[in-house]
Amino acid sequence: MKSSFLFIVVFSLSSIFIPSLIATFCNDEMAMLGGVRDVPSNQNSGEVESLARFAVDEHNKKENALLEFGRVVKAKEQVVAGTLHHLTLEIIEAGKKKLYEAKVWVKPWLNFKELQEFKPASDDGGASTTNTITPSDLGCKKGELESGWREVPGDDPEVQHVADHAVKTIQQRSNSLFPYELQEVVHANAEVTGEAAKYNMLLKLKRGEKEEKFKVEVHKNHEGVLHLNHMEQHHD
Repeated sequence: MKSSFLFIVVFSLSSIFIPSLIATFCNDEMAMLGGVRDVPSNQNSGEVESLARFAVDEHNKKENALLEFGRVVKAKEQVVAGTLHHLTLEIIEAGKKKLYEAKVWVKPWLNFKELQEFKPASDDGGASTTNTITPSDLGCKKGELESGWREVPGDDPEVQHVADHAVKTIQQRSNSLFPYELQEVVHANAEVTGEAAKYNMLLKLKRGEKEEKFKVEVHKNHEGVLHLNHMEQHHD
């Protein structure tokens, strides 16, 4: 009788915790999937406002600024390794209302929350975004972003993510005993087409004591999967 009761308890606990553990593992290993979607104003409004206030507070700390949170104008979210929240905020700056855009990355199962970006909205006379590609750009729907190749910063987090993938693939395809290490993204161009993207980059790599440069072309499909489509050594 006791053994039967113990079996029922163990089975019940397993049915609760095992799916949770599987979900946590899958979420932690998930690559960026793109797919930015609107968050209805009546959905998790308290959580969204909390993230918005967090974004303003973090920006103020980093920049020693005195911006005041007004309201959330628009909220979107994107499935990444966790969730990337895209927020358009009404901010009070020196007594005047202005629009700002913020991106907050959240991994609930790790109690992780980080401000990825905070800048004036482009339609509010703020800084232009035409020279940068962010994770939200790469998950956008066709028509939300101008098409065509454009130069992007080598230190952009998404560009670095793609460059790291290229280096790993180069290492896998080589017979070198020494691992390739990324030294610098010398130059990068990107093109967003619908929900996919293409990158042309010049990478400076180090292998042992030797430095080499590679031209690479990396494709990112609508599911966020990266593929090194072409690579060749570059000689100055």
